[in-house]
Amino acid sequence: MPRISFTRRQTLLGGAALGAALAVPSLSRAQSRPMITHGIMSGDVAHDGAMIWARADREAKMLVEWATSESMSDARAVPGLAVGTPTDFTGKLALTGLPSDQDIFYRVTMSDLANSTLSEPVLGQFRTAPMGNRDISFVWSGDTAGQGWGIDEDRGGMTTYATMLDHRPDFFLHSGDTVYADGPLKEQVELADGTVWKNIVTPAKSKVAETLDEFRGQHLYNYMDANVRAFNAAVPIIAQWDDHEVTNNWYPNEMLTADDRYQVKSMQTLSARASRAFHEMLPTRQVLSEPMRVYRKVSYGPLLDIFVIDMRSYRGDNTANTEQGGTPFLGADQLAWLKREMVNSNATWKVIASDMPIGMMVRDGESAMENGANGDGPVLGREQDIAAVLSFIKTAQITNTVWLTADVHYTAAHHYSPERAVFQEFEPFWEFVSGPLHAGTFGPSDYDNTFGPEVRFAKHPEEGQANLPPSDGMQFFGKVDIAADTSVMTVRLMDSADVELWSVELEPTMA
Repeated sequence: MPRISFTRRQTLLGGAALGAALAVPSLSRAQSRPMITHGIMSGDVAHDGAMIWARADREAKMLVEWATSESMSDARAVPGLAVGTPTDFTGKLALTGLPSDQDIFYRVTMSDLANSTLSEPVLGQFRTAPMGNRDISFVWSGDTAGQGWGIDEDRGGMTTYATMLDHRPDFFLHSGDTVYADGPLKEQVELADGTVWKNIVTPAKSKVAETLDEFRGQHLYNYMDANVRAFNAAVPIIAQWDDHEVTNNWYPNEMLTADDRYQVKSMQTLSARASRAFHEMLPTRQVLSEPMRVYRKVSYGPLLDIFVIDMRSYRGDNTANTEQGGTPFLGADQLAWLKREMVNSNATWKVIASDMPIGMMVRDGESAMENGANGDGPVLGREQDIAAVLSFIKTAQITNTVWLTADVHYTAAHHYSPERAVFQEFEPFWEFVSGPLHAGTFGPSDYDNTFGPEVRFAKHPEEGQANLPPSDGMQFFGKVDIAADTSVMTVRLMDSADVELWSVELEPTMA
């Protein structure tokens, strides 16, 4: 994908607009032009379309033009969208009828609803998905602005985004914890080396999020970072969520009776507000049947389908996870959808984008478990849903499935095989873990032998170390390349300095 020549200029414009909005809030609207406050984004790109996101500083009409040339000489306008207080001045427009496998350059302008004055335009680009074979390259990771590590401009901000941008990927899969709504920031944090981490702190990031505006503010905080804005303008996103979009280890029926930070105790209320903010602040495609649904399939030509799943919204309570008859994890409707869509997929590679790993044990307190893994032994609790997916893949003879995830704040490559497992009704497969993008680093996890994981590679802090800051360099992302001529998938685990830590080439099983 070519780098558009105006990327840096538009990044600076976006930064200037954001700075002006923050620094001069008293400027009369009648004397000023509208502004695009937090950059622009594209997402959920298809072979013929994409979602476009932007936010204004006032009631405005969001105007979008797209072209196939960098000069925008062939620009085509789409009908505008009014944005205002109901969505915190954000807007999402669906571009349709785009040519496949084509670099698309787009321009977003805001027109003041009161007097039609125009903002400075902000420019972005993406490439539509192919209809035929071509090389595919994408990156994935998770965990942004967590554990007290926000934007420290003296240290370059969220630099992993800049590293990923240098690869010019076709798209970015954000595997969850897009924000840390339960992680207030302090202005300064003393580090072990004697230096001080200096966070930018906004009102929304000074407390746990409870109101809709506070949840919105979690996302807007991340977009204050220049690296994030530049990345968002140039790389389309596929976003999923996990727990920290609401609060740590949440489940739908939870009541936060023991957490004094929260005045709002109902998780039903908090998760509804967080879900609305998630979809308002990200360029997700939504469906009328369930507008806040996260799980979906994103097709990227004959070589790749991505199945984005949601292990958070339909789960039962966090228990020891040892129920004999199982407990909800994916939920019946999502499980049926996943089976149906995998059977109908004709893509060579089927990537299951999971917000939690399979065999790593993630605890919630002393006795409860947070994900499916619950210790060595037979299939119990939430493992029933994982076993159902894996056994279905085998029975239906679905080939070339790969799981990508984040969540645990270190990077690892896991190979699962029935010969090592207690449950054996599945075909061998790989799971790759990456993250954090910009958060504390932890690890290692304990493992559960139910599905026979083998650690082929892992990088994490040494025993006894936890919540290492981004400045320690243990921030990770993964990169996937699929070759058009051979269909070989190469998976690389990378760090924020762009060092390749480990890689593997996966040969596809051809029908």
